[in-house]
Amino acid sequence: MIDTLKHQGLRNQLVELLKKKGIKNEQVLEAIRAIPRHLFMDSSFEDHAYQDKAFPIGEGQTISQPYTVAFQTELLQVAPYQKVLEIGTGSGYQASILLYLGVQLYTIERQQKLFKQTQQFLPKLLNRPVQMYFGDGYKGLPQQAPFHRILVTAGAPYVPTDLLSQLAIGGRMVIPVGNDTQIMTLYERVSDKEFHKTEYGDFQFVPMLPERN
Repeated sequence: MIDTLKHQGLRNQLVELLKKKGIKNEQVLEAIRAIPRHLFMDSSFEDHAYQDKAFPIGEGQTISQPYTVAFQTELLQVAPYQKVLEIGTGSGYQASILLYLGVQLYTIERQQKLFKQTQQFLPKLLNRPVQMYFGDGYKGLPQQAPFHRILVTAGAPYVPTDLLSQLAIGGRMVIPVGNDTQIMTLYERVSDKEFHKTEYGDFQFVPMLPERN
């Protein structure tokens, strides 16, 4: 797992691009600068790793474009030691950004091949254990709830009530909602039964699908 000065320079350029696109959170930008995105992609895509684009990672899934990762992470407003649930581990890139920011992360993947690959790769890269689960993201992880933050990294046709119920009071959930195009949506839990909803424009994600083996 090689991270060269060239790769680091390309990440610096990427961070400057993200700043121009409106990302302001310095901790998020620092995480983008620190995490070697090229290691999460097939080597044939390595030359494209620091372009602001999504790329295939197999099983019909993609690694999200850096701007989307930064935008969702900034909107989530995480703090160290918070319990965070991620729906859709994928390559593990978004998970590594969250872990860099010091959260207590629980992450779910429903594509078994991707789950096994990332389960082996991510702890080696980060030199620490990662709490990964194979399962249905619509159901969340009720046994570990409540969570301070929930991040959904796939397009959800609707907002799963199970996920809203697992959000702590005062917590934030960021989820792209829609079919062909998704609206980035923030839910803030105000009380047991009250949520505040804010929409942040159109994005495109691969669809969120239920568990399958």
